[in-house]
Amino acid sequence: MREVEVSRFVQAPPAAVEPLLSPIGLMDAEGSFEVRNVSDTDGGTEVTVGGYGLELVFRFTEREDGIAYEQVSGPLDVLETTVTCAPENEGTRLTARSRVAVGGPELIDRLAAWKRRGELRRALRAVADAA
Repeated sequence: MREVEVSRFVQAPPAAVEPLLSPIGLMDAEGSFEVRNVSDTDGGTEVTVGGYGLELVFRFTEREDGIAYEQVSGPLDVLETTVTCAPENEGTRLTARSRVAVGGPELIDRLAAWKRRGELRRALRAVADAA
């Protein structure tokens, strides 16, 4: 299992940034898959995404400081992510952390973490651009 973290400063207060951390918005901003379905469940919001012959389901839960989501169905052994907002210098510090495991050789987990880091960077850039 690998862990990745990316961070970005946004010149907007947390109150303006937090509403941008929606399940659909984050999945679109990551840029890897297309949103196919969204449903509310007792456990949170479930988002089905797909592309490249794959389909994954993520469960999103709101947090006091942002949002968390995990893959509940799909090809990975583990994919858990949190995106948090914290006030900083009259703006907001966005931080995204992910744990990813494919299940197999360490090299495959490294490649998955590298890809995940790129997805998180794209997502935070999109949130910053929208703020």
